Amino acid sequence: MTSFYRRPLPDALVPFAGAEGRAIFREALADGTMEGFFAQAEQFHTQQEPAFCGLATLVVALNALAIDPGRLWKGPWRWYGEELLDCCAPLDKVKNEGITFDQFACLARCNGATVAPTRASHGTVDTFRAAVAAAAAASEGEVLAIAYTRKVLGQTGDGHFSTLAGYHRGRDLALVLDVARFKYPPHWAPVPLLFEAMLPVDPTTNLSRGFITLRRGKHPPLAYRLAPGSASWQDIGAVFADLAIEAASVDDALRAFFAALPETIAHLVEEHDAESPEHRDVVCAVTEALRRTELAAAVRRVRGRDDDPAVVLAFLAPDRAFASVPGMNELRATQRLPEPLAAEINRLREQLGVMTCG
Repeated sequence: MTSFYRRPLPDALVPFAGAEGRAIFREALADGTMEGFFAQAEQFHTQQEPAFCGLATLVVALNALAIDPGRLWKGPWRWYGEELLDCCAPLDKVKNEGITFDQFACLARCNGATVAPTRASHGTVDTFRAAVAAAAAASEGEVLAIAYTRKVLGQTGDGHFSTLAGYHRGRDLALVLDVARFKYPPHWAPVPLLFEAMLPVDPTTNLSRGFITLRRGKHPPLAYRLAPGSASWQDIGAVFADLAIEAASVDDALRAFFAALPETIAHLVEEHDAESPEHRDVVCAVTEALRRTELAAAVRRVRGRDDDPAVVLAFLAPDRAFASVPGMNELRATQRLPEPLAAEINRLREQLGVMTCG
Protein backbone atom coordinates (compact mmCIF):
# COMPACT_ATOMS: atom_id res chain seq x y z
CA MET A 1 0.00 0.00 0.00
CA THR A 2 1.27 3.47 -0.85
CA SER A 3 2.17 5.44 2.27
CA PHE A 4 2.20 9.19 2.90
CA TYR A 5 3.88 11.68 5.18
CA ARG A 6 1.54 14.67 5.20
CA ARG A 7 0.10 16.56 2.26
CA PRO A 8 1.08 20.00 0.95
CA LEU A 9 -1.41 22.71 1.85
CA PRO A 10 -3.32 24.27 -1.06
CA ASP A 11 -2.32 27.81 -2.01
CA ALA A 12 -5.46 29.38 -0.52
CA LEU A 13 -4.41 28.24 2.98
CA VAL A 14 -1.58 29.70 5.07
CA PRO A 15 0.53 27.33 7.23
CA PHE A 16 0.28 28.37 10.87
CA ALA A 17 3.95 27.73 11.63
CA GLY A 18 5.30 29.52 8.55
CA ALA A 19 6.60 33.09 8.54
CA GLU A 20 3.35 34.47 7.17
CA GLY A 21 1.26 32.37 9.56
CA ARG A 22 3.25 33.62 12.54
CA ALA A 23 2.85 37.23 11.42
CA ILE A 24 -0.91 36.70 11.14
CA PHE A 25 -0.90 35.18 14.63
CA ARG A 26 0.94 38.17 16.14
CA GLU A 27 -1.45 40.65 14.53
CA ALA A 28 -4.54 38.72 15.62
CA LEU A 29 -3.12 38.33 19.14
CA ALA A 30 -2.62 42.09 19.38
CA ASP A 31 -6.20 42.59 18.17
CA GLY A 32 -7.61 40.34 20.90
CA THR A 33 -8.90 37.63 18.58
CA MET A 34 -6.57 34.82 19.63
CA GLU A 35 -7.92 34.43 23.18
CA GLY A 36 -9.59 31.12 22.37
CA PHE A 37 -6.34 29.69 21.05
CA PHE A 38 -4.57 29.00 24.32
CA ALA A 39 -6.98 26.53 25.93
CA GLN A 40 -7.21 24.62 22.65
CA ALA A 41 -3.45 24.65 22.11
CA GLU A 42 -3.03 23.01 25.54
CA GLN A 43 -5.38 20.22 24.44
CA PHE A 44 -4.56 19.95 20.71
CA HIS A 45 -4.88 16.29 19.81
CA THR A 46 -4.25 14.03 16.82
CA GLN A 47 -7.11 11.74 15.87
CA GLN A 48 -6.37 8.07 16.60
CA GLU A 49 -8.18 6.63 13.59
CA PRO A 50 -8.68 7.97 10.04
CA ALA A 51 -12.44 8.35 10.63
CA PHE A 52 -12.17 9.77 14.17
CA CYS A 53 -11.93 13.45 13.17
CA GLY A 54 -15.27 14.23 14.83
CA LEU A 55 -14.34 12.44 18.04
CA ALA A 56 -10.88 14.02 18.15
CA THR A 57 -12.31 17.49 17.55
CA LEU A 58 -14.75 16.94 20.40
CA VAL A 59 -11.93 15.68 22.66
CA VAL A 60 -10.09 18.97 22.04
CA ALA A 61 -13.24 20.97 22.77
CA LEU A 62 -14.31 19.11 25.92
CA ASN A 63 -10.84 19.17 27.45
CA ALA A 64 -10.34 22.83 26.47
CA LEU A 65 -13.63 23.64 28.21
CA ALA A 66 -12.31 21.82 31.32
CA ILE A 67 -15.32 19.50 31.51
CA ASP A 68 -14.81 16.66 33.96
CA PRO A 69 -16.06 13.50 32.22
CA GLY A 70 -16.84 11.93 35.58
CA ARG A 71 -15.40 8.67 34.25
CA LEU A 72 -11.98 7.06 34.26
CA TRP A 73 -9.74 7.43 31.23
CA LYS A 74 -6.59 5.54 32.29
CA GLY A 75 -5.39 4.61 35.76
CA PRO A 76 -6.93 7.05 38.26
CA TRP A 77 -7.28 9.86 35.72
CA ARG A 78 -10.56 11.34 34.54
CA TRP A 79 -9.91 12.80 31.11
CA TYR A 80 -11.50 12.79 27.68
CA GLY A 81 -10.12 10.44 25.07
CA GLU A 82 -11.89 9.26 21.95
CA GLU A 83 -12.73 5.91 23.56
CA LEU A 84 -14.94 7.67 26.15
CA LEU A 85 -17.21 9.13 23.47
CA ASP A 86 -19.31 6.00 23.20
CA CYS A 87 -22.90 7.24 23.22
CA CYS A 88 -25.00 8.38 20.23
CA ALA A 89 -23.05 6.12 17.84
CA PRO A 90 -21.18 2.81 18.41
CA LEU A 91 -17.41 3.27 18.30
CA ASP A 92 -16.87 0.33 15.95
CA LYS A 93 -19.27 1.97 13.50
CA VAL A 94 -17.62 5.39 13.93
CA LYS A 95 -14.26 3.77 13.18
CA ASN A 96 -15.54 2.87 9.72
CA GLU A 97 -17.97 5.69 8.97
CA GLY A 98 -17.14 8.68 11.18
CA ILE A 99 -19.96 10.75 12.68
CA THR A 100 -22.49 13.21 11.34
CA PHE A 101 -23.15 16.82 12.34
CA ASP A 102 -26.08 15.76 14.57
CA GLN A 103 -24.11 12.93 16.17
CA PHE A 104 -21.33 15.37 17.06
CA ALA A 105 -23.88 17.62 18.80
CA CYS A 106 -25.43 14.59 20.52
CA LEU A 107 -22.05 13.45 21.86
CA ALA A 108 -21.23 16.95 23.10
CA ARG A 109 -24.52 17.23 24.97
CA CYS A 110 -24.29 13.88 26.71
CA ASN A 111 -20.76 14.73 27.85
CA GLY A 112 -21.64 17.91 29.68
CA ALA A 113 -21.45 20.63 27.01
CA THR A 114 -24.16 23.02 25.90
CA VAL A 115 -24.42 23.14 22.15
CA ALA A 116 -25.60 25.75 19.66
CA PRO A 117 -25.48 24.10 16.20
CA THR A 118 -26.13 26.00 12.96
CA ARG A 119 -26.35 24.29 9.60
CA ALA A 120 -24.69 26.36 6.90
CA SER A 121 -27.87 26.18 4.82
CA HIS A 122 -29.71 27.93 7.68
CA GLY A 123 -27.10 30.64 8.20
CA THR A 124 -25.02 33.14 6.26
CA VAL A 125 -21.34 33.90 5.97
CA ASP A 126 -21.99 36.89 8.24
CA THR A 127 -23.54 34.78 11.03
CA PHE A 128 -20.63 32.37 10.71
CA ARG A 129 -18.09 35.20 10.83
CA ALA A 130 -19.74 36.57 13.97
CA ALA A 131 -19.52 33.14 15.63
CA VAL A 132 -15.84 32.83 14.65
CA ALA A 133 -15.04 36.28 16.04
CA ALA A 134 -16.95 35.66 19.28
CA ALA A 135 -15.20 32.35 19.99
CA ALA A 136 -11.81 33.78 19.05
CA ALA A 137 -12.26 36.65 21.51
CA ALA A 138 -13.51 34.45 24.37
CA SER A 139 -10.67 33.82 26.79
CA GLU A 140 -12.41 30.77 28.25
CA GLY A 141 -15.65 28.85 28.14
CA GLU A 142 -16.33 28.74 24.39
CA VAL A 143 -15.10 26.63 21.47
CA LEU A 144 -16.27 26.75 17.85
CA ALA A 145 -16.18 23.52 15.81
CA ILE A 146 -16.97 23.16 12.14
CA ALA A 147 -18.08 20.26 9.95
CA TYR A 148 -17.07 20.76 6.33
CA THR A 149 -15.88 19.13 3.15
CA ARG A 150 -12.16 19.28 2.45
CA LYS A 151 -12.79 19.35 -1.28
CA VAL A 152 -13.84 23.01 -1.29
CA LEU A 153 -10.55 23.92 0.42
CA GLY A 154 -8.63 22.09 -2.29
CA GLN A 155 -7.60 19.32 0.12
CA THR A 156 -7.87 15.59 -0.42
CA GLY A 157 -10.69 13.69 1.26
CA ASP A 158 -14.20 14.87 1.99
CA GLY A 159 -16.14 15.27 5.26
CA HIS A 160 -14.10 16.54 8.19
CA PHE A 161 -14.35 18.22 11.62
CA SER A 162 -11.98 20.76 13.17
CA THR A 163 -12.02 23.46 15.79
CA LEU A 164 -11.31 27.09 14.95
CA ALA A 165 -8.89 28.71 17.38
CA GLY A 166 -8.39 32.29 16.19
CA TYR A 167 -9.43 35.02 13.78
CA HIS A 168 -7.66 37.81 11.87
CA ARG A 169 -10.17 40.59 11.22
CA GLY A 170 -8.16 42.48 8.63
CA ARG A 171 -7.61 39.47 6.36
CA ASP A 172 -10.81 37.63 7.37
CA LEU A 173 -8.90 34.44 8.17
CA ALA A 174 -9.74 31.76 10.74
CA LEU A 175 -7.19 29.42 12.32
CA VAL A 176 -8.11 25.78 11.66
CA LEU A 177 -6.67 23.32 14.19
CA ASP A 178 -6.81 20.25 11.98
CA VAL A 179 -6.87 17.14 14.18
CA ALA A 180 -5.54 15.06 11.25
CA ARG A 181 -2.07 16.44 11.95
CA PHE A 182 -0.51 13.52 10.10
CA LYS A 183 -2.18 14.91 6.96
CA TYR A 184 -2.33 18.71 7.20
CA PRO A 185 -0.80 21.11 9.73
CA PRO A 186 -2.84 23.85 11.43
CA HIS A 187 -3.56 26.59 8.91
CA TRP A 188 -5.25 29.91 8.31
CA ALA A 189 -8.24 29.74 5.94
CA PRO A 190 -10.48 32.47 4.49
CA VAL A 191 -13.78 32.64 6.40
CA PRO A 192 -15.90 32.81 3.19
CA LEU A 193 -14.13 29.68 1.90
CA LEU A 194 -14.80 27.81 5.15
CA PHE A 195 -18.46 28.78 4.99
CA GLU A 196 -18.61 27.58 1.39
CA ALA A 197 -17.03 24.28 2.53
CA MET A 198 -19.89 23.72 4.99
CA LEU A 199 -22.66 24.20 2.41
CA PRO A 200 -22.44 21.02 0.27
CA VAL A 201 -24.91 18.32 1.25
CA ASP A 202 -23.54 15.45 3.35
CA PRO A 203 -24.62 12.31 1.42
CA THR A 204 -25.16 10.47 4.73
CA THR A 205 -27.86 12.89 5.91
CA ASN A 206 -28.84 14.79 2.75
CA LEU A 207 -28.32 17.98 4.75
CA SER A 208 -25.58 20.59 4.80
CA ARG A 209 -22.87 20.53 7.41
CA GLY A 210 -22.29 23.55 9.63
CA PHE A 211 -20.74 25.11 12.73
CA ILE A 212 -21.28 24.40 16.42
CA THR A 213 -20.59 26.64 19.39
CA LEU A 214 -19.79 24.61 22.51
CA ARG A 215 -19.75 25.87 26.09
CA ARG A 216 -19.32 24.19 29.43
CA GLY A 217 -22.73 23.08 30.68
CA LYS A 218 -24.23 23.93 34.03
CA HIS A 219 -24.68 20.23 34.78
CA PRO A 220 -22.21 17.33 34.79
CA PRO A 221 -22.61 14.61 32.15
CA LEU A 222 -25.90 12.76 32.07
CA ALA A 223 -26.76 10.01 34.53
CA TYR A 224 -28.23 8.04 31.61
CA ARG A 225 -27.24 7.99 27.98
CA LEU A 226 -28.70 6.98 24.65
CA ALA A 227 -26.88 4.02 23.12
CA PRO A 228 -28.45 2.95 19.82
CA GLY A 229 -26.37 -0.20 19.45
CA SER A 230 -27.04 -1.86 16.11
CA ALA A 231 -30.23 0.15 15.48
CA SER A 232 -30.13 3.27 13.30
CA TRP A 233 -31.59 6.52 14.56
CA GLN A 234 -34.00 6.41 11.62
CA ASP A 235 -35.26 2.99 12.78
CA ILE A 236 -35.64 4.26 16.34
CA GLY A 237 -37.56 7.29 15.14
CA ALA A 238 -39.82 5.12 13.00
CA VAL A 239 -40.64 2.80 15.92
CA PHE A 240 -41.53 5.70 18.20
CA ALA A 241 -43.52 7.42 15.45
CA ASP A 242 -45.66 4.32 14.91
CA LEU A 243 -46.36 3.61 18.60
CA ALA A 244 -50.02 3.85 19.51
CA ILE A 245 -50.69 2.03 22.75
CA GLU A 246 -54.27 1.01 23.49
CA ALA A 247 -54.82 0.07 27.14
CA ALA A 248 -57.22 0.73 29.99
CA SER A 249 -54.57 1.14 32.70
CA VAL A 250 -51.04 2.39 33.15
CA ASP A 251 -49.73 -1.11 33.93
CA ASP A 252 -51.31 -2.59 30.81
CA ALA A 253 -49.98 0.31 28.76
CA LEU A 254 -46.45 -0.36 29.98
CA ARG A 255 -46.73 -4.06 29.20
CA ALA A 256 -47.86 -3.21 25.68
CA PHE A 257 -45.13 -0.57 25.32
CA PHE A 258 -42.25 -2.88 26.26
CA ALA A 259 -43.70 -5.70 24.15
CA ALA A 260 -43.88 -3.40 21.12
CA LEU A 261 -40.19 -2.45 21.24
CA PRO A 262 -37.76 -4.46 19.10
CA GLU A 263 -34.89 -5.98 21.06
CA THR A 264 -32.43 -3.54 19.48
CA ILE A 265 -34.37 -0.58 20.86
CA ALA A 266 -35.42 -2.04 24.22
CA HIS A 267 -31.92 -1.25 25.55
CA LEU A 268 -31.65 2.25 24.07
CA VAL A 269 -31.13 3.79 27.53
CA GLU A 270 -28.02 2.87 29.51
CA GLU A 271 -26.65 4.00 32.85
CA HIS A 272 -23.69 6.35 32.53
CA ASP A 273 -20.53 5.36 34.42
CA ALA A 274 -19.73 7.80 37.22
CA GLU A 275 -16.31 8.10 38.83
CA SER A 276 -16.16 11.70 40.08
CA PRO A 277 -17.84 12.57 43.39
CA GLU A 278 -19.87 15.30 41.67
CA HIS A 279 -21.08 12.97 38.94
CA ARG A 280 -21.86 10.19 41.43
CA ASP A 281 -23.89 12.62 43.53
CA VAL A 282 -25.93 13.62 40.50
CA VAL A 283 -26.46 10.01 39.41
CA CYS A 284 -27.59 9.06 42.92
CA ALA A 285 -29.97 12.03 43.12
CA VAL A 286 -31.45 11.30 39.71
CA THR A 287 -31.81 7.57 40.44
CA GLU A 288 -33.43 8.15 43.82
CA ALA A 289 -35.87 10.67 42.37
CA LEU A 290 -36.59 8.35 39.44
CA ARG A 291 -37.42 5.41 41.72
CA ARG A 292 -39.85 7.55 43.73
CA THR A 293 -41.98 8.39 40.69
CA GLU A 294 -45.34 6.77 40.10
CA LEU A 295 -44.10 5.65 36.69
CA ALA A 296 -41.22 3.74 38.32
CA ALA A 297 -43.66 2.07 40.70
CA ALA A 298 -45.74 0.94 37.73
CA VAL A 299 -42.65 -0.38 35.90
CA ARG A 300 -41.69 -2.23 39.09
CA ARG A 301 -45.10 -3.91 39.17
CA VAL A 302 -44.87 -4.87 35.50
CA ARG A 303 -41.21 -5.99 35.48
CA GLY A 304 -41.09 -7.39 39.01
CA ARG A 305 -37.93 -5.42 39.86
CA ASP A 306 -36.31 -1.99 39.70
CA ASP A 307 -35.41 -1.29 36.08
CA ASP A 308 -34.22 2.30 35.92
CA PRO A 309 -33.30 2.41 32.19
CA ALA A 310 -36.78 1.03 31.36
CA VAL A 311 -38.39 3.81 33.40
CA VAL A 312 -36.32 6.43 31.58
CA LEU A 313 -37.26 4.86 28.24
CA ALA A 314 -40.95 5.09 29.19
CA PHE A 315 -40.45 8.78 29.97
CA LEU A 316 -38.86 9.29 26.54
CA ALA A 317 -41.70 7.83 24.47
CA PRO A 318 -43.71 10.50 22.62
CA ASP A 319 -46.95 11.69 24.23
CA ARG A 320 -48.95 10.52 21.24
CA ALA A 321 -47.94 6.91 21.98
CA PHE A 322 -50.00 6.99 25.19
CA ALA A 323 -52.62 9.52 24.16
CA SER A 324 -55.52 7.07 24.69
CA VAL A 325 -54.28 5.70 28.05
CA PRO A 326 -56.00 7.41 30.99
CA GLY A 327 -53.55 9.27 33.22
CA MET A 328 -50.41 7.96 31.48
CA ASN A 329 -49.08 11.24 30.10
CA GLU A 330 -49.79 12.98 33.39
CA LEU A 331 -47.40 10.51 35.06
CA ARG A 332 -44.74 11.31 32.46
CA ALA A 333 -45.00 15.12 32.64
CA THR A 334 -41.64 16.63 33.66
CA GLN A 335 -43.45 19.46 35.43
CA ARG A 336 -44.28 16.90 38.13
CA LEU A 337 -40.67 15.84 38.58
CA PRO A 338 -38.08 17.22 41.01
CA GLU A 339 -34.73 18.56 39.89
CA PRO A 340 -32.33 17.21 38.70
CA LEU A 341 -34.57 14.43 37.31
CA ALA A 342 -36.68 16.85 35.30
CA ALA A 343 -33.56 18.33 33.68
CA GLU A 344 -32.23 14.84 32.94
CA ILE A 345 -35.43 13.71 31.21
CA ASN A 346 -35.73 16.97 29.27
CA ARG A 347 -32.14 16.75 28.06
CA LEU A 348 -32.61 13.13 26.99
CA ARG A 349 -35.85 14.03 25.19
CA GLU A 350 -34.03 16.80 23.37
CA GLN A 351 -31.26 14.39 22.41
CA LEU A 352 -33.70 11.80 21.13
CA GLY A 353 -35.68 14.38 19.19
CA VAL A 354 -32.61 15.77 17.48
CA MET A 355 -31.18 12.36 16.61
CA THR A 356 -34.42 10.87 15.24
CA CYS A 357 -35.79 13.97 13.53
CA GLY A 358 -32.69 15.91 12.55
